[in-house]
Amino acid sequence: MLSFRMELPCWCLLLLSCLQSLSADKDFFTSIGQMTDLLFTEKDLVTSLKDYIKAEETKLEQVKRWADKLDSLSATAIQDPEGFLGHPVNAFKLMKRLNTEWGDLESLVLRDTTDGFISNLTIQRQYFPTDDDQTGAAKALLRLQDTYRLDANTISTGDLPGVKHKSQMTVEDCYELGKIAYSDVDYYHTELWMAQALKQLDQGEESTIDRVTVLDYLSYAIYQQGELERALVYTRRLLELDPEHQRANGNLKYFEFQLEKQKKAAEAEGQKEKEQGKRETTEKKVKPKKKNSIPLLPERKKYEMLCRGEGIRMTPRRQSRLFCRYFDNNRNPMYVIKPVKQQDEWDRPYIVRYIDIISDQEMERIKQLAKPRLRRATISNPITGVLETASYRISKRRATVHDPLTGKLTTAQYRVSKSAWLTGYEDPMIDIINQRIEDLTGLEMDTAEELQVANYGVGGQYEPHFDFGRKDEPDAFKELGTGNRIATWLFYMSDVAAGGATVFPDVGAAVWPQKGSAVFWYNLFPSGEGDYSTRHAACPVLVGNKWVSNKWIHERGQEWRRPCSLNETD
Repeated sequence: MLSFRMELPCWCLLLLSCLQSLSADKDFFTSIGQMTDLLFTEKDLVTSLKDYIKAEETKLEQVKRWADKLDSLSATAIQDPEGFLGHPVNAFKLMKRLNTEWGDLESLVLRDTTDGFISNLTIQRQYFPTDDDQTGAAKALLRLQDTYRLDANTISTGDLPGVKHKSQMTVEDCYELGKIAYSDVDYYHTELWMAQALKQLDQGEESTIDRVTVLDYLSYAIYQQGELERALVYTRRLLELDPEHQRANGNLKYFEFQLEKQKKAAEAEGQKEKEQGKRETTEKKVKPKKKNSIPLLPERKKYEMLCRGEGIRMTPRRQSRLFCRYFDNNRNPMYVIKPVKQQDEWDRPYIVRYIDIISDQEMERIKQLAKPRLRRATISNPITGVLETASYRISKRRATVHDPLTGKLTTAQYRVSKSAWLTGYEDPMIDIINQRIEDLTGLEMDTAEELQVANYGVGGQYEPHFDFGRKDEPDAFKELGTGNRIATWLFYMSDVAAGGATVFPDVGAAVWPQKGSAVFWYNLFPSGEGDYSTRHAACPVLVGNKWVSNKWIHERGQEWRRPCSLNETD
């Protein structure tokens, strides 16, 4: 009798700690550190999928052996049916096969081997990224494209600076980016990525996306940007592929009508200018320009230039006043024998960097403590002083954010990262680090905020902002009761392959991540007035994983450590 016994595979058990970490907070795209857990989740699913394939192959192999056996038997039997069945054993076996064994075969074919895989997939799916994560990661690529002036082909081919694991984008990937931009009424990026998808199709890449669909989006995006002639060219190309395309036929007539209308308007305007005469035209065109009028660059442009390593350069005379030194903070007992390495990064505002100020073991421990606590980063509401999650969107060519008070789009602070707050209760090492900051700055740490750890996600950034509360924000940090943020201490806990600088757009300073170092600056003058030149931003991470931790130091407790000055900006 044919045996249909099968051994079911042993499905991989889920790692509960991993799942707890994943379920703690979504918005995976805002933290590279948490996204690494997804790779292990996917690896587990691949193992489960391979076990399912093996079970299916085993089942099909049994069915194939049964089919081959019966094929040989029936081929012999039908040559002499009566003679074959004349043998009583053959007659018995025919009855047995049709009554029993074909039923067993039916059970084998219908046997479901997907249970283990589907169960695993169902459990893990609840920890998968959401549509918001996919959209967020896509918009991050668009943000990187703008900030670092990358063309679509450079991103698609994976030719980014500092990459270790080169990855190319398919037509489907490019099309998806274009669709996300289109749904956000961002026709500029829609054009760029639909054009890239079309380029790869024209180069012969196989895809489930057809040229007609891509051309439909592309022509409309170009039309929305006011380029009728180019839109008409792509519409005609679409109709060559699909002459019955209803929308394209309608667009063709509309574009041709609008072009003719524009042509007539231009001719009428030209005739009108001729009639007005040369003299009037010349007077109208020639307008004296003010000498020495240098247009001021908008903050966004200065910010992006600094992120690219461009922009303002310090004069040689100012550079000559920047030094590096061994520092013991006025012979602090902790650093008399072993002073720390300190170097000047900028003069106004004075920004100083401490080299090798935190060990690899300390950085790894901080990351280990922070990772399960990471939540979407918050910003301070300028009116209430309450911390709120930053919301954002990408619109047209430039990134904008929703002001939490007015609901209007603005270029106010917007942050793509996750953060966690650590105290000495979590680990005594945090107290040791806090004491180190106090010893080197000479400032009281009892009134400082907890150590904040941040991990930036895909294209992670923090747009230009102040760390201190301004005069028009009377309730900033009110609930803390420790006054304004007098100074900022920032640890860099990873090197970043490309991007990720801390920039100060108003003065042109750019401080690049250096693992194990920390930078320090005062946000307030000794008078207590805010230093507006400290407005700063975290540039998008182009390639790599950026980990930082910072300590915001407050006014209370510093009365004798940093005495007040009567001069407002002293």
